[in-house]
Formats: sequence, C-alpha cells, structure tokens
Amino acid sequence: MIPRRSSRTAVAVLLAGACAVGVAACGGAKSGSGAGSTVRPASSARGPSGTEAASAASATETVTGEGSKQTLIVYSAQGYAPNSVKAFEEETGIPTKLVENSTGPLFARIQAEKASPQWGLFWVDGQEPFASLDEQGMLVKNLEIPKLTALGEELVPVDHSFVPTGITLACAVIYNSRELTRPPTTWEQLAESRYAGKIGMNNPSVSGPTYPCVVGVMNHLGSEAKGEAFFEKLKKNGLEISETNGNTLHLLETGQISIGLIQSSAELGATEEVKGLKIAFLPKETVLPSNIGVDAKAPPVVREEAQKFIDWVLSPAGQHQMKIGDPHGDSLFWPVAASTKPRPELPELSSISTQQVNPYEWGKKEASINRWFTAHIVE
Repeated sequence: MIPRRSSRTAVAVLLAGACAVGVAACGGAKSGSGAGSTVRPASSARGPSGTEAASAASATETVTGEGSKQTLIVYSAQGYAPNSVKAFEEETGIPTKLVENSTGPLFARIQAEKASPQWGLFWVDGQEPFASLDEQGMLVKNLEIPKLTALGEELVPVDHSFVPTGITLACAVIYNSRELTRPPTTWEQLAESRYAGKIGMNNPSVSGPTYPCVVGVMNHLGSEAKGEAFFEKLKKNGLEISETNGNTLHLLETGQISIGLIQSSAELGATEEVKGLKIAFLPKETVLPSNIGVDAKAPPVVREEAQKFIDWVLSPAGQHQMKIGDPHGDSLFWPVAASTKPRPELPELSSISTQQVNPYEWGKKEASINRWFTAHIVE
C-alpha cells in the first residue's frame, strides 16, 4: 500500500499556469443540459487529452423522480468517460453529468473551487493530484474498495481516499521506424547528440500523465537534481514541448520529430492507426494508475452515488465500457479489477520493467517541479 506522509501546503500556485492554458476549465460557461450530458466542445487535438470543456453544473442540483436524487458531477480526462457515464446513468437511474478537460486544468479548477466545490467525483490518470487533494482534506476517506488484483491493492492509499481503476505507463518511447532504425534503450541515451531535434513530449502543467513521467525519470536517475540536468540536456538538444498527446503525435506523424515521450495508451493507439510507428519500453517505466476520488464536501446522497459509481466502474459492466469507450486511446489499459483481462493489443505488463513512485512524496513537489519545468524547459 502507499504510505501516508505528513500534511502539505496547497498547490494553488499551479492554478495560474494551468488556468491560462485551459481557460474553458476555469471560466463560467454553462454545462450541457439533461441528465448524463457531456460538457465537451470540439477540439483540434487528437485523443481524449485534447478535449476541452466548459464549467460544471452545480453539484447540488436536485432531480426529482422516484425519491429525491442529486446530480453526480464527474470531472474527467478519461477517453472512455462519456461511454461510462452514460451507461452508469442508464443502468442505475442516477442522474450524472460529465465535465471533460485535460487533467491539469481540471485539477486547477478543483483547487479554485475549494471553498465551494462544483464537482462530486474526480476521475483522471496519475496519483499525485489525488495525494495532494487528500492532504488538503478535500477527499472522502474510507471509500469501499471493490476486489482488485494484487497490483491494484498496492496502489490503494492506506486511508482509502482514492481508488485505482486501471493502469497505463506514464511515458514510453514511440518512434517512427521509417526514420529511426536505432531507438534508444535507456533514458540516458535520449540526451545523446544522435537524437538532437528528434524528441517531443508534453507540458506537465497541462497533460496529467506527463508529471508522473517527469518525476519517474527523476526517481529512476536518483534525484530531482539529476532529473533536472537530464531535461536541460534534452532542451539543449532541441526538445519539442506540446500541450497534449494529440499535439505530440501530430509532430511525430508529420515528421517534425522522430521520438515521442507520451502515455502508453496513446502510443498503442497510434501504432494501430499509423504505419511505421513502434514503441520501445525503457527500463523502469513509471506505472500510471487512473483513479477516482470523491469530494469531501459533497452531501451524503452524492457520496453514496459516487461510491455506487466506483463499484460500477470496477464491475464487469463498467470494465466493459472502459474497454470499448476509447479503443485507440485510454481503453488500452491494464485492468486492476479482479478477473478482468486487458484488450488483446496490450503486451503482458509483467514483460515490461516498471517502477512505482510515491505520490505523497512527489505530490508535494508538483507545483515547484511544474514551475521549474515551465521556466527552464517550456520557455
């Protein structure tokens, strides 16, 4: 299990940068109407990480019917969330609304709403945001945990403040085999001159999986300082920074770069759609769980609905929707629900060298590391 650490200060310093990128997530536009609606304007970015959203409806909206129910507001960056939310509402009769955006803007929005939360349930990749919210007292503790695999149980924090729902890897190497015949085999090789001007990755302040990628590299190399030196070498070598997976994949597909460092699910989907793209898994790939957390200020009825959503997501019906909802993206995950098999496109997770990073340790540093990355690598 993940050890609990001492309390930390709020990461409100993240707000300005993330909100500047995700204006839609920090504005006051109205959400879609009707139960189960999705707030999701069109976006040119490819994949679920490029989806932008307007603001949520009030989490206290009451829907009358058979008994009094309150709308469950789901903030999510998962590509399968639209399918899942719709199916959950249809099967349970619980009115549910989805607000989609990239993880960074959603996390910033939750921080901005701290005094008056407009969300009920948070569902994104990466444990660090949840560890931060937990230590600020913003998550319901002692959630009931459905039956999980052994690895899934390892990913549950001791206070049960968030629940893993699946696993991807934070950033493997995706490369164009038509241009690159010798892909790197270690993280250190990425900084060599032969890859100068050929590498792209996302901005960790916007793309949820990228912060675990950055700290995973730091953890693997032995310290934050060594990780900073590594990324500074990449920048000197012409590292391209984009906002989301879709933007980095566009650079790769158009030949502007030859290597991308993005989430494994997006990589696997791209290899199925674009000829010549291949994946290389480097030593100590960072395990990236998707997780669900529940607003600590939510009324009891919303907490009950959120627990039902968790139970449903990890049930056979919920797992089915996760596996079909985004077949070339987030659906390419390794399950943590007991007795659930991954899609056949995935390799055996046991065949890949992996590591877990402590979200309570690295979550404390998220604001400062993102601030450093923006100042020294992005700009």
